[in-house]
Amino acid sequence: MIMNNKLTVKDLINVGVFSALYLVLFCVTSFIGYVPILMVIVPVLCAVVVGIPFMLFLSKTHAFGMVTIMSIIFGVFEVLMGRPWPVLLITVGAGVVTDLLLKIKDYKSIKMGIIGSGIFSIWMAGMSLPMFFGYREPFFESIRAGYGDAYADILYKITPDWMFFASLVICVIGGIFGGVLGATVLKKHFRKAGMA
Repeated sequence: MIMNNKLTVKDLINVGVFSALYLVLFCVTSFIGYVPILMVIVPVLCAVVVGIPFMLFLSKTHAFGMVTIMSIIFGVFEVLMGRPWPVLLITVGAGVVTDLLLKIKDYKSIKMGIIGSGIFSIWMAGMSLPMFFGYREPFFESIRAGYGDAYADILYKITPDWMFFASLVICVIGGIFGGVLGATVLKKHFRKAGMA
């Protein structure tokens, strides 16, 4: 059977539906960040939770660009949430690299899907970018105004600049774990989709 490798309207609808589902699960899971000490595990927990719908999305992905379009949607979402513009570079970069990785095996490899889940999850580190580097002080002023001194002080102490790089690694690990979980739960679905 020859697969059409061009994006169709159905593909774009799948991107939209799975992007919405992914973002809803991401937002609901990220609420644990309201406890400041738990903020550092938000990326890994979110990556694990969204692993199942992301792997299901990958079972419907057959053309280059679907993951990249999803990453553009997420990048725009981050900017609308008040994150600085460099998050677009992180998010779209993660999407393009994931798309390229999946293309190597023609979107038919569960192993590449699991690795891709880890790489794609790097976009979540962009959500925390305002806590680091040159964005740090204005971000914590707004946190202090909205959540109080105690919350801001604890979060400030547990997020030195090096934690951004640690969060990149944490996102990849969580994404891989979420990909494994998704592949396990959806094993029968992957067989039906012709993925090995």
